[in-house]
Amino acid sequence: MHDASLTRAAFDARRGGPQALAEALVACRADTLASFAAFERALPGLAVPLRAEVNPPLWELGHIGWFQEFWVGRNPERACGPRARPDTPRLRAGADSLYDSSHVPHDSRWALALPDAAATRGMLAAQLDETLALLREAGDGDDALYFYRLALLHEDMHHEASLYMARGLGIPIADARWQPRPLPSPPVPLEFDLGHWRLGSPADAGFTFDNETPALDLPLPPFVIDAQAVRWSEYLPFVEAGALEAPRYVRREGGTWQEWRHGEWQPLELALAACHLTRHEAEAWCRWAGRRLPTEAEWECAACTCPDAFRWGDVWEWTASPFAPFPGFEPHPYRDYSLPWFDSRPVLRGASHCSQPRMRHPRYRNFFPAARNDVPAGFRSCAAG
Repeated sequence: MHDASLTRAAFDARRGGPQALAEALVACRADTLASFAAFERALPGLAVPLRAEVNPPLWELGHIGWFQEFWVGRNPERACGPRARPDTPRLRAGADSLYDSSHVPHDSRWALALPDAAATRGMLAAQLDETLALLREAGDGDDALYFYRLALLHEDMHHEASLYMARGLGIPIADARWQPRPLPSPPVPLEFDLGHWRLGSPADAGFTFDNETPALDLPLPPFVIDAQAVRWSEYLPFVEAGALEAPRYVRREGGTWQEWRHGEWQPLELALAACHLTRHEAEAWCRWAGRRLPTEAEWECAACTCPDAFRWGDVWEWTASPFAPFPGFEPHPYRDYSLPWFDSRPVLRGASHCSQPRMRHPRYRNFFPAARNDVPAGFRSCAAG
């Protein structure tokens, strides 16, 4: 996909200048605080159960501000971009023992003596002011803006996680921006016969995540791929046939399908993309239907070469590809972003209805364990032949 075919928000997040980046950071923080406020309204004492896929909301809020301060405000090599040393000594290290996700074990976060919500919001306000002041003096080169872009997209990821965490806890999210939208009847599948594909982000792409580079040339046999994600109306006959149990958040009651949304069971809109599926559920449907999951190269090729016909962004989409480094991979300074997770978990592509528009980039590689079903993930399929 050429930059011209990206949304303005996605372009600005990766290639925009300081002014666009400053506006995005402010808007991003407003959304972070709005989702946190929804947790405050719904959860007395902000208490949540200890689960692997959940974090205490107060810890999440503090971690977001800590991450931005650590990589921007406290980073003496922030102007070096991806070449910055990850272990450069930093001042003001007191919050590291609370919010550094690389060193604070997940299950210990429930027992930490965290500042209260008002104090945490105050710290985040001061931290953002510092970031914006530094940004005004940063210059407009890709290296100079690298850590500001990283902090922005990191916060966007946590915002999306807060939305699907809210769904799992039955917390209503009223903002229409984060609600799923119906898909039309499946269009004609798309056929490709290119012979090869250059997978990943080019060197001149502005900001990139480390796992997107260096781009590599791959042979790409002809393939036929769905033009959109599989909807509930295509997925549920597979469940009704007894091939597999109903997935998370969906049940059949009184002859009709319902979904768990906003803390109650509601009628399921069958035109929505099938969502909160595991990779196993996606693969099982493909076997039942005589189809297969696309590779990430097939998915990226279709998204980049046919952006008008290839609909994506309704759900994260499981692929058949394992999350692995491209040949010549070099980790960026935030070492724990990709490096610990090259363990054959699958790649997901696209974005979801919970994703910020800034995150919706066709080269972005998401990755979760195959058994996760709290993530708003679904799939599309390819012709098996």
